[in-house]
Amino acid sequence: MRKRLIIVAATLIAAAGVALAAMHLHDTAEPAHTAAAPPAVPVVAETVRQGDVPIYLRGVGTVIAYNNVIVRSQITGQLIKIAFTQGQTVHQGDLLAEIDPRPYQAQLDQAMANRDRDQAQVLNAQANSTRYTSLQQKGYASTQLVETQNAQLAQLQAMVKSDEGVIEQAKTNLSYTQLTAPIDGVTGIRQIDVGNIIHPTDANGLVDVTQIQPISLIFSLPQTDFVEIQQKMAKGPRTVLAYSQDDKTELDEGKLDLIDNQIVQTTGTIRLRASFPNAKHMLWPGELINARLLLDTRQNGLTIAASAVQQGPQGSFVWVIGPDQTVQTRPVVVSQISEGVALIDSGLQANENVVVNGQYRLQAGAHVQELHGKAAQEADLQSSVEQEIP
Repeated sequence: MRKRLIIVAATLIAAAGVALAAMHLHDTAEPAHTAAAPPAVPVVAETVRQGDVPIYLRGVGTVIAYNNVIVRSQITGQLIKIAFTQGQTVHQGDLLAEIDPRPYQAQLDQAMANRDRDQAQVLNAQANSTRYTSLQQKGYASTQLVETQNAQLAQLQAMVKSDEGVIEQAKTNLSYTQLTAPIDGVTGIRQIDVGNIIHPTDANGLVDVTQIQPISLIFSLPQTDFVEIQQKMAKGPRTVLAYSQDDKTELDEGKLDLIDNQIVQTTGTIRLRASFPNAKHMLWPGELINARLLLDTRQNGLTIAASAVQQGPQGSFVWVIGPDQTVQTRPVVVSQISEGVALIDSGLQANENVVVNGQYRLQAGAHVQELHGKAAQEADLQSSVEQEIP
């Protein structure tokens, strides 16, 4: 019995020693660290800008020549001369081609000879009429003879007038042997060569001449813009900008001339015409271009990069960076997006910072690190690559 008590006591003493040792180790151990804060998210940011912002209505249109004339011959004859090169700029009255004038010169010469002959006969008839009238007064000529002579004189005078008409016609035909430019413009492809016979009935004529300075643009806009355009036109001329099809190059600046007198019901659009000086010949008939109608200019408008605007279940929003470098979402109303710039109607104030790249890694309240310079460019590139990878 005594032996068993000794064993139990020894066991208790050993357990107490282990407990004391554990407590000593716990007391001497280093305290545990708290969880580390998440790192700041690198983003590209931009300040909300304030200034005058143009408001454009955009449409697609076709360039139309002010005038386009097919140069046709008004007589039949053989072409003996071509006085222009294809694609040449010509002015009204410039010689383009010449038809063999000899047959028409001969007709003119014959008509003039007939007139001279008839004029000589008129002089002779006038002399006879004067003589017969004098004899009648003396009783040596009858009244019938005098009247017959006067009638013959009148007939010959009428023939001279007819000859004058034939001469004018012959001169006109002779002038038609020279084909001249009817307007200022640019020549197209020549339709007939030297040595061929040209006719007034030739469908394609000799060449077409197209006026390109100034030049017109016909473009379309939704009919919902009609009332606003009418109101702005009443205040003064509206500027129209012509851009290339890729919308990168401004081709010319012109003015809005008119709104068509009816709405195209099949498409629900209105057609408009603008005029451009086209001094650099950047606009060409038949060309398809983009048109921008400057409707108004927003004074002190707020703008940000279009990439800052995100779409959510509640509509458009942006990530706004606070003074403590944390971000929060804020709903915005976008008036227009043009050339990568968004015009904000409401939701932002001037000089606020918004995230323009790197939004996909953000959460409300997250800390951000704004990148600048080369780092910002590299972040833009990396972001675009990551978003393209499925």
